[in-house]
Amino acid sequence: MPSNTAGPSITVVIPALDDAGMLARCLADLAAQLRAADEIIVVDNGSSDDTAAVARAGGARVLEQQVRGIFPAAATGYDAATGDIIARLDADSRPPVDWLLHIDAEFVDDPAIGVLTGPGVFYDGNTFVAGLGQLLYIGGYFWSMEIWLGHPPIFGSNFAMRREVWHEVRGRVHRDLREVHDDLDLAIHLDPGVVVRYDERLLVGISSRPFSTWRGFGRRIRWAFGTLRMHLPEETPWRRRAARRRWEAEHTEEAPGAIA
Repeated sequence: MPSNTAGPSITVVIPALDDAGMLARCLADLAAQLRAADEIIVVDNGSSDDTAAVARAGGARVLEQQVRGIFPAAATGYDAATGDIIARLDADSRPPVDWLLHIDAEFVDDPAIGVLTGPGVFYDGNTFVAGLGQLLYIGGYFWSMEIWLGHPPIFGSNFAMRREVWHEVRGRVHRDLREVHDDLDLAIHLDPGVVVRYDERLLVGISSRPFSTWRGFGRRIRWAFGTLRMHLPEETPWRRRAARRRWEAEHTEEAPGAIA
């Protein structure tokens, strides 16, 4: 395993449910990173297959979360992470060899970044399904939610955040709910001053399995609208922008020589 230079430590969190085969490939990709993870946590969400055994064989620390759902599982991992940076993948994600190196470099180069996220590219499924998911789900998500949030949204299959960002927000998010978009809920509850950086070069491969049927695709869309609806009317776009303006006004230092 490659050695890490001095810098922030990174914990990779992977929620998993009956994904032994995909998880083995994901952990192999993490083992091949140019910049090694300091800690890998796999949260077993009640698997009936060899997910836990595969995780341990791949060098991961295994935690259990019996409450079903991506957010309950992911939040368990975030809580337990010891790294300065918490990076997130899904069990079926395929990170390129420079994924952690890229994350490390961006957080070191810009201490203002609180959350770093990037897109996913489908590596399986038929061309039509993958293209539809890429255009409508991935592309539509980043475009529409940036308008809503006032900053780039977080993509749950490919992001990293400073550990203190999670500790500030962990008591506000809907971490115990299953039918919620965990990444969108997290983005909604971030403090107005948290900088979310979107980098299109931070890519990971993702599976098109959730979009292999219209039912699966529709479920994801319902969860997205449901996540937004549960935050209304407090988190409307105009109220979010007003809150950000207030935060900026309160935290912007008076320029030297300015007239009070």
